[in-house]
Amino acid sequence: MSEDKAAESVEPAPAVPVSAPAEMNSIPNGKGHETGEETTAAAKTPPGDTTELSEDPEANLAESQEFLSNMEDKKTTRFTDFEGKTSFGMSVFNLGNAIMGSGILGLSYAMANTGVVLFLVLLTVVAVLSSYSIHLLLKSSGIVGIRAYEQLGQRAFGTPGKMAAGIAITLQNIGAMSSYLYIVKYEFPLVIQAFLGIDKPSGEWYLNGNYLVIMVSISVILPLALMKQLGYLGYTSGFSLTCMVFFLISVIYKKFHTPCPFLDFTFNRTASVTAVTNDTGYNPACIPKMVNLNSQTAYTIPILAFAFVCHPEVLPIYTELKNPTKQRMQHVSNISIVVMYTMYFLAALFGYLTFYGEVESELLHTYSRLDPYDTLILCVRLAVLTAVTLTVPIVLFPVRRAIQQLFFPNKTFYWPRHIAIAFTLLTLINMLVIFAPNILGIFGIIGATSAPCLIFIFPAVFYIRIVPEEEEPMRSTPKILAACFAGIGFLFMIMSLSFILIDWTSGSSKASSGH
Repeated sequence: MSEDKAAESVEPAPAVPVSAPAEMNSIPNGKGHETGEETTAAAKTPPGDTTELSEDPEANLAESQEFLSNMEDKKTTRFTDFEGKTSFGMSVFNLGNAIMGSGILGLSYAMANTGVVLFLVLLTVVAVLSSYSIHLLLKSSGIVGIRAYEQLGQRAFGTPGKMAAGIAITLQNIGAMSSYLYIVKYEFPLVIQAFLGIDKPSGEWYLNGNYLVIMVSISVILPLALMKQLGYLGYTSGFSLTCMVFFLISVIYKKFHTPCPFLDFTFNRTASVTAVTNDTGYNPACIPKMVNLNSQTAYTIPILAFAFVCHPEVLPIYTELKNPTKQRMQHVSNISIVVMYTMYFLAALFGYLTFYGEVESELLHTYSRLDPYDTLILCVRLAVLTAVTLTVPIVLFPVRRAIQQLFFPNKTFYWPRHIAIAFTLLTLINMLVIFAPNILGIFGIIGATSAPCLIFIFPAVFYIRIVPEEEEPMRSTPKILAACFAGIGFLFMIMSLSFILIDWTSGSSKASSGH
């Protein structure tokens, strides 16, 4: 390492004070971390050594030039060492966009299978735990001066920790991007069909979702994914969130303009919820349930956990934040979570109150049963398509960063490698989207495995390992809470996976059927 060479070039004796900071900074960290600590280490050189160095001015000059040369090599800009230039508002947009994805389309279905009250309780718990998890990440990052999730894993558990974090981020975000592009695959042909007024498609290529996904990936997602820094996407993130606000307003509007039971456009008759009415004239199926437990309830926790996963994006956004401090980044996270929590609950509530038990696993599918040629529904589809498409580059950044950390940890930024990773990831994701059976299956499996790791388990165990025992003993309240937090993550993972496997083997899961 260049740090060790720099230490040897001064004198063998005073190299001891430099070794500790050099070891700590052998991993590329955030902006300005390495230089400051080395300066401090140099300042701690014992006074006795200066007299020894001053005996030969020419030798000292040569050694000083070599030391400065090594320092310049050491300060080479790496892919994690971006200067923080992103404003507070743009950071909120980016993190909010990372949170707000296609998960919002499955929340009405989750509410239908849990009830309004139980859903609200679960949503609140997951939101609070997500904010606490970000607190653990930021505190661990502040102690060791690292702003990379994978490097926190390495600092805590060595190479196994780094590999576990990198693999979890990769699987989680590939699952997220697959679900986003699956919406493009399903909805984009319907939008084109409605625009052209085609009632019965006859195999036109421009109505083939597989072709359209590839075209969108190449023309829109890939150029945005090639941006060098995440902060550049703040404007597209703001526009994406605006589209989802329009979606929310439309869901609320439709609630008050859709009769219950609603009319099924396809069969030109009332849906199955009209079958039974009681003596008072009210249809029992049009009464919201406060608590509802059934086999599909197993999907609720994974869907909610997946909806709030933004943790792989937290540290990259923190790195590029202007005037970065732990408190400032925590405020960015809290604001983003509160805004998304409000939008999630309102979208789930009014979507559920529109269709009740008839709501499907993806809300837009249910609206297409009302009237696929409705102008507002068409605009909503366009808004959601735009939002999820613009979210994909945000989610791709942490995956590329994880791959860089795992395979090229000490390499400088290199455009061919930057482009090649993005192109390979998009190719893989397009293949998954073309062959993935169902968006709910993606939510269930990914949410039940990698999401609990990234939200609960990893931040807690990294915190326990990284925070020194001199500062917080193992029996201190913060570490006990972190241990309980990790236990909750394991509980969620085991419970969700067990329910989903039982549901699939029983043959009652909707995840086993296509859309």
